[in-house]
Amino acid sequence: MKLCILSRYSRLGASSRLRTMQYVPALKQAGFEVEIAPFFDDAYLTDLYSGRRNLLRTVGYFANRLSQCRTARKADLLWIEKEALPWAPWALEQAILPRGVPYIVDYDDAVFHRYDQHPNAMIRRLLGRKIDAIMAGAACVTAGNAYLEARAWAAGASRVERVPTVVDLDRYFVAPPRTDPAQLRVGWIGTPQTWAGSAAPTYAHLQPVLASANATFLAIGASLVAASGDRLQIQPWHERAEVADIQAFDIGIMPLPDDPWTRGKCGYKLIQYMACGIPVIASPIGVNTEIVQHGVNGFLASTPQEWCDAVTRLLAQPDLRKRMGAAGRARVVTDYSLQAWSDRICKLFQSVKSTA
Repeated sequence: MKLCILSRYSRLGASSRLRTMQYVPALKQAGFEVEIAPFFDDAYLTDLYSGRRNLLRTVGYFANRLSQCRTARKADLLWIEKEALPWAPWALEQAILPRGVPYIVDYDDAVFHRYDQHPNAMIRRLLGRKIDAIMAGAACVTAGNAYLEARAWAAGASRVERVPTVVDLDRYFVAPPRTDPAQLRVGWIGTPQTWAGSAAPTYAHLQPVLASANATFLAIGASLVAASGDRLQIQPWHERAEVADIQAFDIGIMPLPDDPWTRGKCGYKLIQYMACGIPVIASPIGVNTEIVQHGVNGFLASTPQEWCDAVTRLLAQPDLRKRMGAAGRARVVTDYSLQAWSDRICKLFQSVKSTA
């Protein structure tokens, strides 16, 4: 069976790498002939994280997607990440998608709110229901959490499956205890944008706790926008180093504001931390309340005081960190690992094709 993946990004983009590309080896082993066709390349993401825009290059991406869709006519099944043409009306997207080829569309965040909650009324009018139309036309929608799943059903999707974002246990493992445990580390991993919007305010609240415990705050991926701060260490993100970076944490955190966009998040940071045996603290937003079993593999914290209390408790109790870390690792092995989900994805795709 020929499968064409119309991904949003190249491998540098986390959503494409995790939601589609990491399943390719298993799909090939199951007999799928896979072609990956990203919309954006590495240069786009590099510019995005640097705050640069290249209009001419963006036009080229749209032209390339048209070519990709012509090639995709030879496929038996399409796997679309979010949408085929960002910021284009559904009528145009529908026109370029190969007719007669069923598609699965995947969502790991509330991308529909980029359109239906846009401040520009014209954007809302033209694109506000676009994602709903894509969902309704799909042979299957795969959704990373209940919020996205509910939107797909409301849009009129004929089939919706919950598929979490998962980690590869061959990459993510519990490291031996550090040889320098004197200074504990509270850690966070993400992008410059998410640092500024959620993690930086939490770091500010935690500074007195960090000072009291002689601990540091290690922020991975915040290097392009973050300023230096007391007890703050900043490291750039690199795919080859991200597991080792997380293994250097003693506590992993995922603070989020409560808004429609964050309710669509899939909690991947938490899954990364837990896979490495790191206890977690998270805002009780969206899927975080499913991933974090409060008091078992971590804590849920809403207010600045709750954040400070949870961090203080974990910094002070190594046995609690170890126990919660082990519980989190066990949960990932069962529910959030590539090894647990690869066969399910292959069977899902075979099922979709046989019934489309």
